[in-house]
Amino acid sequence: MPSSTAIATLKSALNGTLLTPTDTGYDDARAIWNGMIDKRPALIVRCASTDDVVHAVNFARDNGIVLAVRGAGHHIAGSSLCDDGLVVDLSQMKKVTVDAAAKRATAEGGATLGDLDAATAAHGLATPTGINSTTGVAGLTLGGGFGWLSRKYGMTIDNLESAEVVTAKGEVVCASATENAELFWGLRGGGGNFGVVTRFEYRLHAVGPDLLSGLIVYPFAEAKTVLQRHRDFVATAPDELSVWTVLRKAPPLPFLPAEVHGKEVVILALCYAGDPQDGAKLIEPLRTFGTPVGEHVGVQPFAAWQQAFDPLLTPGARNYWKSHNFTTLSDELFDVVIEYVGTLPSPQCEIFFAGLGGATKRPAPGATAYPHRATEFVMNVHGRWDDAADDKRCIEWSRAYFEATKPFASAGAYVNFMTEDEGDRVRSAYGSNYDRLVRVKREYDPENLFRTNWNVKPA
Repeated sequence: MPSSTAIATLKSALNGTLLTPTDTGYDDARAIWNGMIDKRPALIVRCASTDDVVHAVNFARDNGIVLAVRGAGHHIAGSSLCDDGLVVDLSQMKKVTVDAAAKRATAEGGATLGDLDAATAAHGLATPTGINSTTGVAGLTLGGGFGWLSRKYGMTIDNLESAEVVTAKGEVVCASATENAELFWGLRGGGGNFGVVTRFEYRLHAVGPDLLSGLIVYPFAEAKTVLQRHRDFVATAPDELSVWTVLRKAPPLPFLPAEVHGKEVVILALCYAGDPQDGAKLIEPLRTFGTPVGEHVGVQPFAAWQQAFDPLLTPGARNYWKSHNFTTLSDELFDVVIEYVGTLPSPQCEIFFAGLGGATKRPAPGATAYPHRATEFVMNVHGRWDDAADDKRCIEWSRAYFEATKPFASAGAYVNFMTEDEGDRVRSAYGSNYDRLVRVKREYDPENLFRTNWNVKPA
């Protein structure tokens, strides 16, 4: 480790805070969303400004220590932490500014989706992001980003206008379509391989602020029929409508009868990014897929819908995910899904199919670093539980289901859903764009300083 004198010099240069393992607040600072991740950095720099980021990057590089970058600390793999090295912690840099006339928003690297939604919703504007308000904008964006607005307006990276980046040299550069264009291309799906993004500029769209959204819940006995009819329905649905399927044990939601609580169910989660009256007519067939056991659908602020799943995704639980891309969903796949949902190892475990398509498919595979534009559905095997004693059982269930569904999956992987033991999927995740990413890496990080991520090696 660097000398105490060097560390003191770094500390004196910061506007933010430097934490070591003996400092008050250290354990809180190293706690992230996935409770399975338990790493002990030697230094945590809680940055207050871009200048702090520059100091931290220069210190790690010049002293030859491992560097990790934390936005909101939400990534399943825990790549925002490292053992014995230095963490550039952006979680205190959460400012979001909105230029309503220009339909642009700028978010600092530690902002969450909730921070961004709150600022943009005040103007009746939004940009496509994810579905959990505690997710960080940085990790979501750098990995691709999709959610309820993506069929209408594209992925998060398709709405990124520019980024402020601290490079491995400690230089602060702007990346956009006209400045450092190759870096900008790499940031849109290439993860944290090329620098620390301290500021993101997004294109905004007129959304709501009130949209039709909610849940329709079916009994598990009708699962196959519901899945089949959902597949057929979304094949012709307009881009404004997103309908995802979630299979899990029913939480004790007030609109569900008590006898359903804790039982396996099939949930249709929907959001219509248009006039709620038009959406109400369009979703009527969703109620005829079987005999619903409950429904909670209505008009509410989009920012509120963005928080609807937060109670099921609170920080601190143990999480292990596996995921596949799909261009189509077959009946044989549904048989496997139903088999494994029947053996959920924890009440918090779930399987969901997120619907993409629409605007997400229109860019060419090489337009951004994220290449999988043919993907119609992303499946996430969301293993989640509280007790470490259940690790083996829950992880084995997740892996077994992942292997059983592999024959039906299409190419590639979504880096934001990859857990820490999936380094062998990096090439698959970047697909046909991998070699170009290597060239960008060589230019901006030839020594691979930024490597605690889904790493593209420069050589």
